[in-house]
Amino acid sequence: MSQAIGRHGALFAIAAYLMWGFAPIYFKQLQAVGPIEVLVHRVVWSFLLLIVVILLAGRWHRVQQLFKQPKYLGLLTLSSMLIAGNWGLFIWAVANDLLLEASLGYYINPLFNVIVGMLFLGERLRKLQWGAVALATVGVLIPLIKLGTLPWVALTLASSFCLYGLIRKKIPVDALTGLLLETALLLPLALAYWWQLDSTTSDLMANGTTMNILLLSAGAVTTVPLLCFAAAAQRMPLSTLGFFQYIGPSCMFILAIAIYGETLQWDRLVTFGFIWAGLALFTFDGFRAKTRKVT
Repeated sequence: MSQAIGRHGALFAIAAYLMWGFAPIYFKQLQAVGPIEVLVHRVVWSFLLLIVVILLAGRWHRVQQLFKQPKYLGLLTLSSMLIAGNWGLFIWAVANDLLLEASLGYYINPLFNVIVGMLFLGERLRKLQWGAVALATVGVLIPLIKLGTLPWVALTLASSFCLYGLIRKKIPVDALTGLLLETALLLPLALAYWWQLDSTTSDLMANGTTMNILLLSAGAVTTVPLLCFAAAAQRMPLSTLGFFQYIGPSCMFILAIAIYGETLQWDRLVTFGFIWAGLALFTFDGFRAKTRKVT
């Protein structure tokens, strides 16, 4: 029975990370719309879909409980700003042919989590974790040394998502309820954008059928992978789930090179090489630590 649960958890995890990894294909179809416009649709339709999911799951009481706790609402306001910025930058990066750098950001993210855990949660880094962080740091510094610039898209995506995760750890709420509240907090800004600014796609009656299908799908693109991730988290340890997280950026990397024609120059390849080496060391350390706990 437990093996079946673990197998189902693995399938849900693979599904979640594959959907996240291939999401750029969807956002490329909306390249002509504009990143802010796409972000607004993502907020609106995600909110509506999440309302339905929460009601069907019988979790509305959890939403009501959060409204009675101003401290957590304040934290959710901050996390909503971070996730909106992360979403918007990712959409912009895809539209501007910077998918390689975006994938680099999500490769770096686990190592950022380790650093944040050390700085803010009192966690201690093991020797191999220090080695992984050192390798990643060298990789990030290579373009700075060669070109005088940092991979700011990658660093911003990684740091914003890392800080988002840190804040969400402080809030005792499940992923779906938290995301509903975050989209609810962003909804007034999204609607104000539609009403006050020159929105080109807010009038669905003026759009073509294909465009409307793409825009309305923004809710599912956001929510369905999260549902799969939540299902995986319920069926397997988070430490095991972490080994699946490289599926997403790997899919993005392949899409950037094989489908969208982004060039992997030698200095960028060296950067990726150091990051991959750091992640390999980080993964090995995690696997070894998990094995020691079992024995």
